[in-house]
Amino acid sequence: MTTPLTPCPHLIGGEWSTPSGATTPVYNPSTGEVIAECPVGGAAEINAAVAAAAAAFPAWRETPAVDRARIFFRFRHLIEQNHDRLCLSVSREHGKTLSEARGDVHRGMENVEYACGIPSLLFGDTLENLARNVDCETIVQPLGVCAGITPFNFPAMVPLWMYPLAIACGNTFVLKPSEKVPLTVILLAQLLEQAGLPKGVLNIVHGGRPCVDALLTHPQVKAISFVGSTPIAKYIYETGTRHGKRVQANGGAKNYIVVMPDADIAKTVEALSTAAFGCAGERCMAGSTALPVGAAAERLLPDLIAAANAIKVGRTDRPAPAAQPDMGPVITAAHRDRVLSLVAASESEGAKIIADGRRAKIADAPGGFYLGATVVDGVHPDMTLAREEVFGPVLNVMRMDDLDAAIAQANASAFGNGAAIFTNSGRAAREFKHRVKAGMVGINVGVPATMAMFPFTGWDDSFFGDLHIQGKEAVQFYTQQKVVTSRWFGGDVGDVWKK
Repeated sequence: MTTPLTPCPHLIGGEWSTPSGATTPVYNPSTGEVIAECPVGGAAEINAAVAAAAAAFPAWRETPAVDRARIFFRFRHLIEQNHDRLCLSVSREHGKTLSEARGDVHRGMENVEYACGIPSLLFGDTLENLARNVDCETIVQPLGVCAGITPFNFPAMVPLWMYPLAIACGNTFVLKPSEKVPLTVILLAQLLEQAGLPKGVLNIVHGGRPCVDALLTHPQVKAISFVGSTPIAKYIYETGTRHGKRVQANGGAKNYIVVMPDADIAKTVEALSTAAFGCAGERCMAGSTALPVGAAAERLLPDLIAAANAIKVGRTDRPAPAAQPDMGPVITAAHRDRVLSLVAASESEGAKIIADGRRAKIADAPGGFYLGATVVDGVHPDMTLAREEVFGPVLNVMRMDDLDAAIAQANASAFGNGAAIFTNSGRAAREFKHRVKAGMVGINVGVPATMAMFPFTGWDDSFFGDLHIQGKEAVQFYTQQKVVTSRWFGGDVGDVWKK
């Protein structure tokens, strides 16, 4: 029996439509089954969506901030009411465990909650008597049509990083989600419609590079938000800015976790396992490389190997109370094969695989895209595994002589998303956080990803732009300041009322 395909329409000007024509498959990674066909849009669909957003902008801009906020209060309530449905959608189309899917939805909801505070976030500044009888004030106003291009790895959270705050600031929005995970985005947009968002304020177009290029070059698109790989982030930034747009483009990462000899091993192993193998390693804040210092390696590795071997891999597409695995599949068969090739390359280059998840098989899902937790010891900086962003459940181990060597190794990376240290030494922690070259630093925290009120501050090849996603920087990104200087001439104040 063939399971009916889930509809996957565009949303343009408040109208949902599924055009005929080319499509790409959307998989259930747990089984390998095709669950939807995503339409391949292009410049025509983008032009229509931008036109709808531009038409909706004047009225939406004039909607008071408190009224915009009330829509997002209702949206937040609807997300909570539909929480289980959204989590099942994330697990089904992405492969996250239900626990990880809950985190995806919850962290996205935090950004909606932040957007609910928009009346306060849009406050300007004033100074009376800037000069004699001259007053000065700043007003914060929206840009116009903004756009977002999102990856597959967080179907709920990353889109919610973008359009709630952009729209709450008074902009209208065109979203191009990943064609691998379009279904959760559609559910969220339907909930936002129920919350009372006017037609045309949020638009969704599915597709690939033609959609992206149309957004990057469209004269009415004022700002682009992007999350994805570093080569594409660089392309988005360079093309978008060349066409006069604001761009925030988040790229890839190679995040290092330093383990000092005095670290609490039990807590470190637990955090390392979560950082490296959570979401099957498919996140830009994944702890991809452990840097044990000195004697830490011999204390750490036996327990780390045991923890990796104990991770149960399995299907994530079944609702509770069905037994849940510790880790689900990766996104596609092609992605699984790429990770396998990187692990094989490390072995041929002289590294040692001390926990091998390459033979993971699930009896009732032979077509699923599975890999087990894998730990590779003896990795050196010139190896392929050390240079490439793996984006899979693989942890490199690079042994370091001292803290200076560990910091130097982390700082040699072209990336700069996150870095962490596990230690009980305040001195070592302070030295690390002061010197390490990364935008987000964890001290005894394996995944130092920031919450909605703080910016997601990647550095170097992990970010292209000036103002980051989330927090006050995102409010600045989606708005522009107007400075008003005023002086009034005329008779006595009393004369005004006589007229």
